[in-house]
Amino acid sequence: MSILNAMQAGVSGLSANAKAVSLIGENIANTGTVGFKRSFAQMVTINSGDAAGVRAQRASEVSAAGTNIMTRSATDLAIGGQGFFVVSKQPNDPVLANYMLTRAGSFSVDADGNLKNAAGYYLSGFKYDDTGTIGAVDRRSYGSLETINLGDVELTAAASTTATISGNLPADATGTGAAAGSFVSTVGYYNDLGAEEQLTLTWTPDPAIENRWTLDVAGGGTAYGTVEVDFHDSGATPAAPLLYTGPGAPPLALDAATGEMTITINNALIPQVLTIALGAPDTYDGITQFAGDYEPQRVTIDGSEVSDMASTEIDESGIVWALFENGVRKALYEIPVANVANVEGLQAVTGNAYQLTSESGDVLLNVAGNQPAGSILSNTLENSNVDLAQEMTDLIMVQRAYQSNSKIVTTADELLQEANNLKR
Repeated sequence: MSILNAMQAGVSGLSANAKAVSLIGENIANTGTVGFKRSFAQMVTINSGDAAGVRAQRASEVSAAGTNIMTRSATDLAIGGQGFFVVSKQPNDPVLANYMLTRAGSFSVDADGNLKNAAGYYLSGFKYDDTGTIGAVDRRSYGSLETINLGDVELTAAASTTATISGNLPADATGTGAAAGSFVSTVGYYNDLGAEEQLTLTWTPDPAIENRWTLDVAGGGTAYGTVEVDFHDSGATPAAPLLYTGPGAPPLALDAATGEMTITINNALIPQVLTIALGAPDTYDGITQFAGDYEPQRVTIDGSEVSDMASTEIDESGIVWALFENGVRKALYEIPVANVANVEGLQAVTGNAYQLTSESGDVLLNVAGNQPAGSILSNTLENSNVDLAQEMTDLIMVQRAYQSNSKIVTTADELLQEANNLKR
C-alpha cells in the first residue's frame, strides 16, 4: 500500500468513526424516548485495487424491545411481544403511503377526539359497526383502517325486546273461599327513543281453585290481556308452573308451551313488541308457587337509555371499549398489531416511526395476542431499548479508533514530508 493509500484509509476510518459517534449520540439523546430503537454503525470494508478502507453502515435493533413502564392513562399503549401500531400523518389519511409503523404508544385524545401520539401521528384501527361487528376488512394493507376517535361517542337508545321474570307467589293464598288481595309488580322497559315506560303485572289468587292465579297485564292506560297460571302441588316439580291459559293474538299473545307473553305496545308509528318470559312449565326458571310469603318479582330486561360515555377501556386483544354511565359497554374499534417478515428491513423516519421497504416485506394486520402478534397493554409505555452503559463504553472505543485513524493520517503526512526532503 502506498503512502497516499494509507492516508486515504485513515481518512475513511475517521469518517466511519465520526458517523459511529453520531449514532451513539442519537442513542444517548433518546435514552428516555418512548419506543425508541437504538442504531449503531456496522463497519464495512472498502476495497479498490491496492487500496482498502472502511465505511460505516447504519443498522438498528428494531426487534429488541425496551422495558415497560406503568402509567395512569388508559390510552398509553405498549405491545407485549412482536409487532407495531399503525399510525398516519393525518386523520383518516387517504394516501396509503402516509401510513407508518411505530412502537411509540404515548397516545392521547386531541381536540377533535382522535388518538394521537407525542410525534403527532394518529392511531389507526378497524371500526365496529352498530351491530357490534367489524365485518370484512383487508388485513394485508392499510385500506380498511380508520383513525380511532373517542370524541362525541354516544350510545344510541336501544328498545327493549325481551324480559324474564322470577319470584314466588304464596300457595296458601289460593282456594281459600274468600277473595284475597292482589300482588302488583312493574316491568320497566325502554322504547325506541330511549325513554322508560312501565307495564303493571297484577297477580290475583283464585279463591275457588287451589294453585291457580290470574295475571292481568296493563300499562299506559291500556289493558293488554289476562293469563291464567296453574301450578303443580306435588310430583316431580311441585310449585312449578303446570299450565298457562290465555289469548293467542295481539295485543297479548301467550305461548303456553314456553310460558312467554308477547305484548304489542302501540307507543309509536311502528308498535313495539316485548316478549316476557314467565318460566316454562315444569321448571323453576321463572315464577313459582311455594307456601310462605310473597317474593317480590325480579325482572331482567334488555334495552338501554341514551347515555354519555364515562370512560374508555382497551383490552389485550386491542378492542377499544366505551363504558357508559348506565353500565353499558360498547366495542368501538379493534387496534390491530402490524407484523412484517423482516423488521430490520424497515426504514426509520422522523417521529420514531418506520415505513415498509422491499426488504421488510408486506404488512399483515393481525389480531392482538394471536401469533405472531403480541398483546396490547393499556396503561403501559415501552421505554427506549438503549443501554446507557453500553453506549458510553462504545463511545470510548470509537474515540480510541478515531484517534488511531488520525495517527495514520499524521504518520502518512510525515512520511510524505520525508519523501519531499529527499530532493534536498
